[in-house]
Amino acid sequence: MSATTVLIIGAGVTGTGLARDLALRGISSIVVDKTDINAGASGGNHGLLHSGARYVGGDVMAAVECREEGGILKNLAPHCIEDTGGLFVAVAGDDERYVADFALNCRKAGVPCREVDAGTAREMEPVLSDGIIAAFEVPDASVDPFRLSLDNMAHAEQLGARFMPMTRVVALRVAKGRIVSVQVQHVVTGEVADIKVEQVVNAAGAWAGEILALVGREIDLVFSKGTLLVTSDRISRRVINRLRPAADSDILVPGGTVSILGTTSLRAAHPEDFRPTVAEVDAIIDDAKAMIPVLDTTRYIRAYARIRPLFGSSSNQDDRGVSRGFALLDHEAQGLDNFLTITGGKLSTFRLMAEKTADLLCAKLGRGGPCQTRNVALPSFSSGKWTEPGSAPREWMRRKDTDEKVICECEIVPQSVIDEILAGMPAASSGTTLLSVGLRSRVGKGPCQGGFCAIRLSGYLYDRGVLARDQGLEEMRAFLEERWRGIRPIVWGYQEIQAEFQEALHCGLLDLELNTNTAGRG
Repeated sequence: MSATTVLIIGAGVTGTGLARDLALRGISSIVVDKTDINAGASGGNHGLLHSGARYVGGDVMAAVECREEGGILKNLAPHCIEDTGGLFVAVAGDDERYVADFALNCRKAGVPCREVDAGTAREMEPVLSDGIIAAFEVPDASVDPFRLSLDNMAHAEQLGARFMPMTRVVALRVAKGRIVSVQVQHVVTGEVADIKVEQVVNAAGAWAGEILALVGREIDLVFSKGTLLVTSDRISRRVINRLRPAADSDILVPGGTVSILGTTSLRAAHPEDFRPTVAEVDAIIDDAKAMIPVLDTTRYIRAYARIRPLFGSSSNQDDRGVSRGFALLDHEAQGLDNFLTITGGKLSTFRLMAEKTADLLCAKLGRGGPCQTRNVALPSFSSGKWTEPGSAPREWMRRKDTDEKVICECEIVPQSVIDEILAGMPAASSGTTLLSVGLRSRVGKGPCQGGFCAIRLSGYLYDRGVLARDQGLEEMRAFLEERWRGIRPIVWGYQEIQAEFQEALHCGLLDLELNTNTAGRG
C-alpha cells in the first residue's frame, strides 16, 4: 500500500493548484482523476481572467476576489496569460440604469474602469456594432487554463507530488471517524490499489456529490450547463463583454488564434449531461450579434459545454443569481475529521481557493509553512507549453527541419513536439494516448478537428511502438467521438460537406463504425 499526507480527488485547476501550494509548504500529496487534467469545468470555460467588472453589479465580494487574484496571476504566471484588456459595451435596449451605475460600482469594488465614447470603442474594436450606446475599458485578460493546470501539476511533481490520471476513487475506508485509506482503480487496466492517507480533499467539481456518497454524505449542489462556441479566426484583440446584468451570450474572449463566445446557464440533471445542442448554439449567436454583428456570419469550428457546480443553490430557480464564490467544507461536523470539500468558485480565483484549503489542511496536520503562491512565480514547463496556439509552428520554423513530418497540419504540430509530449506524459495514460496528447497540444484543435491528424498521429504512434494491434483504431474512435460531440451542433453548409467526407474516410477506409470494443466517450 502506498501512502501520502494529502490525497486530492480531482485534477482541475483547483486540485492541481492545491498540490502546488502544499508542495511549496513541504506537504506531500497525490492527485487522482478519473480522466485527466481539466476534465470538468476547468477545461470548458471562456479562458477569461476576470478583472472583477462582471460581478460589480451584484456580487461585490466576487468582484474584489477577481481583481486581487487577477493581479497576482498576471504578475506570477505571465506565460499563461495574454493581457488583452477588455471592454464592456451596451447596445440600444440594454438596461440604462445598470449602465449608469457601472462606473460607480467598479469604483466601490476597486476595479479600474475608464469610460470611452462609442466612436473610440469602435476604433479599438472595429467589429463592434454601430448601435452601441456606452463603453468602458477594464483590465480583463485571457488565460490558458490547460497550461495553468499542467504547469501547476508539473511544479508540484518537481517538489515531490504525484499525479495519477485515469484513476477513479472507488472506496473511502473509514475507521474511528477518519478516512484511513482510499481505494482507487485505473479506468483502463482495472488495476486496484489502496492509498494510506492522513487527509483527503474532495476537489471533484461537479462530481463532488458522487465522492461524498461513498461515505454516505451529501452536498447541496446544482448543475449549471454552460455552452460556448469557438470561432475559426480571432474576432477581437480585447475581451468584449455585454454591459448588462449577467445573461447568456455576454462575453467574447480572444484565445490565441481563435475567439470563444458564450455562455449559457442551463440547469442540468447530471454532471455528465454536458453535450451542447443546436438550439443553444443558435440562441447564443442570435443574442450576441446585437453586440458584434459579424458573429452572425462567422465560421465556428466547435462548440463545447461543461457543468458548473453551484453550491447551496438547490432552492434557487435562477442559476444566474447564484454567487460564483467558493465554499470550503470541513466534514468534521459530519463525523469525518480528515475530509474537506472545496467547490464552486471560478478559474480566476483558483489560487485563493487552493490557499484557503491548504491553510486548513496545515492547521489540521499541525505542520506546514505559510502560503507561498502569492509570491513565488509559477515556472514554465515543457509539459504545458504546447497548448499555446502558435507555439508548435514557431518551434518548427525555428528548427528549419523541412524533412520533419507535420502530424497536425491545421495547427502545424510536428513529430518532434509529439515526441516531447510523450516523454513528459504520465505513464498511467496508457490506453488513452491520443486524448492525452490532444489535451497537451493543439492536435485536433484546428478546422479539421482531428479528422485527418488523428489518422496521422495514430500511424506515428504505431511507428514509435506506443500503439500495437488494434489499439490505434480504438483510440482513434474515442478521440473522434470526443471531437464530434462539439462539431455536430455547428455543422451546416460547407462544414456539413466536410463532415460527410470525413465520415466516409473514417468508415470507408478504417471501418471505425464497426469497432465496438472501445469505451464510448461521445
